[in-house]
Formats: sequence, C-alpha cells, structure tokens
Amino acid sequence: MDNNDAVIVGWAHSPFGKLEAEDIEALIASVGTAALDHAGVSPQDVDYVTVGVLNSGFSKQGFEAGLVSVAVPGLEHTAAMRTENACATGSAALYSAMDAIAAGRARIALVIGAEKMTATPMAEVGDILLCGSYRKEEDGLPAGFAGIFGQIANSYFQKYGDRSEELAMIAAKNHANGVANPYAHMRKDFGFEACNTVSEKNPRVAGPLRRTDCSLVSDGAAALVVTDRETAEGLARAIAFRARAQKNDVFPLSRRDVTEFAGARAAWDAAKEEAGVTLDDLDFVETHDCFTVAEMIEYEAMGLTPPGEGWKAAREGITRKDGALPVNPSGGLKSKGHPIGATGVSMHVLAAMQLMGEAGDMQIPDARLAGVFNMGGAAVANYCSILERVK
Repeated sequence: MDNNDAVIVGWAHSPFGKLEAEDIEALIASVGTAALDHAGVSPQDVDYVTVGVLNSGFSKQGFEAGLVSVAVPGLEHTAAMRTENACATGSAALYSAMDAIAAGRARIALVIGAEKMTATPMAEVGDILLCGSYRKEEDGLPAGFAGIFGQIANSYFQKYGDRSEELAMIAAKNHANGVANPYAHMRKDFGFEACNTVSEKNPRVAGPLRRTDCSLVSDGAAALVVTDRETAEGLARAIAFRARAQKNDVFPLSRRDVTEFAGARAAWDAAKEEAGVTLDDLDFVETHDCFTVAEMIEYEAMGLTPPGEGWKAAREGITRKDGALPVNPSGGLKSKGHPIGATGVSMHVLAAMQLMGEAGDMQIPDARLAGVFNMGGAAVANYCSILERVK
C-alpha cells in the first residue's frame, strides 16, 4: 500500500431522525469538531474539507462548503468544497478527499455529509428527490422516488415472480438490526408479519412497495477524518481501503434492464478484483437499501446469488446478522434513516466502528473485512469500498 493511500483515522455520527438541529450549518457543527477530536487531529492540521449535501431545494442556503468556516472553529481558511452525486453524495465527498491525499495535495482531510430534510413539507420532498431521476422521462411520478423503485419492483416481479414476502423479510431484518443502533431513526422491531401485511399503518406506496419497504426521510450528519499512511502511524486507529471503485450506469431507466443493477455489479467486481477477495472473505456488508427491492437486487449485483435469485438470500437467512454474510447490521437506511448527503459517510463510519470492535450491540464478532456499497439514483452512481483495520 502506497503512503499516499488514504486511511480513516476518526469519525463522528449524529443521531438520524427528525432533529432539533435548525439547519445544515448546525448539523455540520455537530460532527465536524467531534470527528477531529476522535482522530486526535487539530483543525490547524487539516488541509482540505469536503462537504456532501444534496440540498436541491431542501434549503435556500446552497454553497454549503462555505458553512465550514462558521460551523467548525479553526477551519476558517481551510480549503473546502461541496460534492453532490444524488444518494451517493457522501461517498463522493469521501472519495474526493481521498483523491486529494493520493495526489499529495493534502495530508489530512475532513469529510462531512449532512442533510436537513424534515423541515420541508412532505408534499415537496418527493419532487425534490426526483432530482435523482432522469426528469425528461421520469418526472412527475406521484410517489416521487418511491415511484421509480415501484416500477423496478414491478419489472422484477414480472420477470421472476412476486417476491413481496422476501421484501418484507428484508425490511424485518433491517428493523430488527436497527434496534441495536443508537443513531437509528427507527429503533423498532416490526417483525415479518407487520412488514408483509398491507394495512392502514403500512399502505402501498408505489407499485408493490409498502411503507415498510421504503427508507425514512431523516435529518442527520456524519464525518470522517482521512490521512495518508505516514500520518496515521502517529494516531490511535487506522482503517484502510483494500479497494475502492466507482462505476456509473445509463441514467434513463428506459435504456437499460432495471432488474439488473449493471453499474453496481461493475463496481463490486472492480473492488473485489482490486482487493483480491471474494464475498466469502467479507465479514459483513453495509449496502444501500433505500428500498427493500434495491437491497434484494444488490445481493445479485455483489455476486451473492445469480440474477433473479436475490430473494433466496433473504428467505434462507444468509444476510441475517447470524447468517453467512450479514448485510446491514446497522439496520441500513431502512431503519437508520436516509439523510441523503450523510448516508455514504455514515455507512463508512459504521463499517469502521465494526472493524475497530467499537460497534456495541451492533457488533459482528471478529469483523476484519467489510464491504460498503452506496449508490446514487436508481443504481446510476455506484461506489464500492472494501475496508480493513490496519491499526
């Protein structure tokens, strides 16, 4: 591993949910200094800051990178930039910071992901989130982005049969896992029957998707400190990237097979090849379950099952916390919540906590190698990291 390969040396994570934090500035402040303190790094040592925020109408503020100068004391004159890549915004911020370190332009970087969503009327949230769709063809769906994944679920069911029960199994698994996550928006074990039953509390939202198949609209923030290897040697902890990969797919749903997340598969394949590992080598995976059908198709994209058989992994318990490959021991987006800009950063924080043995009741015993998959849009921007503890 080259000295300029970036490693994670510290982190911070806010609760996710309907938070009292007034705005993005307050969310950035809630994690920025805390992450630096956790890493044992002073603000004066930070060379670069990346801020991942979708916004796209959640706030009139914009220029969120400028907020660092008022939210995090000591970073008034530190170079900062904002990234945006739909629901993969947080991973884009992380990878951008790592690129700066790899290029030798920064030694220590702070990565912050944040989103304030609950202050926006729910009637507007759906339309804002459609910024992650190809509006020329996919605009105006009544259920917002749930409508996009409702179409994907319909296409999958037409091709491979109705898998509503398996989607409910995924939802129930993630909610059960989320009970142990102190940061999660929804810490409640609903059980399979409640997730599988259409009711007043669990209505259909779009196509075959029920409310329990959809991730939560949340506020929240997470932060990471990344450094080069030499700097990390003098700090308390280090989580390295055995591999990282980004692959895209065609934006419009009409121009690809929506039941195959080809870009996601390409990202996983590239990361596994670079790391020299197979899925059997991984101890757990944090994956992007914005909707339960997304997690099911991602089982296929990561190579856990053949195409069309992702539902078997759910039914056979392979991805449960006590299964052969635990998926989303944090509860995933389904339970944890999905503040868009924070999600990719949060996934890496929670994976790092597992690898350090600091995940509390979420802990996977003896976790040594982790996979993280974060996607933007309907598997358009795809980021895959394979992480391991090196200190």
